[in-house]
Amino acid sequence: MLNINSLTKVYPDGSRANDGITLVVRAGQVTGLLGHNGAGKTTLLHQVVGLVRPTSGRIRLLGRDPVADPAYARTVCSFQPQSHAPLTGVTARQAIEIVGRIRGGGRRAVQSRTTELLAALDIEEWADAPAERLSGGVRRLIAFCMAIVTPGRLVMLDEPTNDVDPVRRRLLWERIRTLAAAGHAVVLVTHNVAEAERTIDQVVVLNHGRVVATGSPADLAAGHEMRLELARPGGISTPEWCRAVHRDGDRMTMTLAAADASRAVAWALAHTARFALHSAGLEDVYIRLTDSGEGDRGAVLVS
Repeated sequence: MLNINSLTKVYPDGSRANDGITLVVRAGQVTGLLGHNGAGKTTLLHQVVGLVRPTSGRIRLLGRDPVADPAYARTVCSFQPQSHAPLTGVTARQAIEIVGRIRGGGRRAVQSRTTELLAALDIEEWADAPAERLSGGVRRLIAFCMAIVTPGRLVMLDEPTNDVDPVRRRLLWERIRTLAAAGHAVVLVTHNVAEAERTIDQVVVLNHGRVVATGSPADLAAGHEMRLELARPGGISTPEWCRAVHRDGDRMTMTLAAADASRAVAWALAHTARFALHSAGLEDVYIRLTDSGEGDRGAVLVS
């Protein structure tokens, strides 16, 4: 579906948004782009859809060049941008149906699909309200519906769950899986790593514009690592068996080898009465790759 080879984007000021990115996206697959703000995720999507011209490298979308033919790219791709869609003067239902018709859907098919999506995301009560008066989360869900009401063969979603409440986020992830099951390729940018882990087939971690890890969530999280979480740890120092540490307010999370689990439990008992030991997940791997600088030593490819 999508083949990107050595893609690089350098802006006039010399900054590199993308630096030699190579990846493959297949039909029926959900690919998640993970990375800090400024890692180059949105720029990558904009190049695929023909909004930004690469400095070097190659993009092939169903065998054709979207840079040379951006009109073709916008026919094949559906795109939900990071910014809110312009919804002034229309209702949610109207906005979704207009985009569906513009993308070539028949009137009755688009109307039926719109009704289906509004119900699936539990936003029917706002369907006929002026869209500009709706909350940011509901507007985000409407923009998602606009992107998939008449979906292209490649669907690209830039932070689709931003501002969306937990219940409707789960409904949105279900619709993404439904798209993949119907044979569409989905590429999405998200910071909700823990949630995305249950939905994504392929993970691509970007750091400073470069791919530092690629693989399935399970493969990237494999490696006999565990996670120790402590509440109110105080000013304690990091023990020698800790591979990585992350502090968030009054909580500390450490990554360690499975072989050091008994040592970690004994250490935790000596420092706090509240702790939990878990197998490491994708979020732990992501934090280690992007926070510790480990990703700067080269890409990790897991097949």
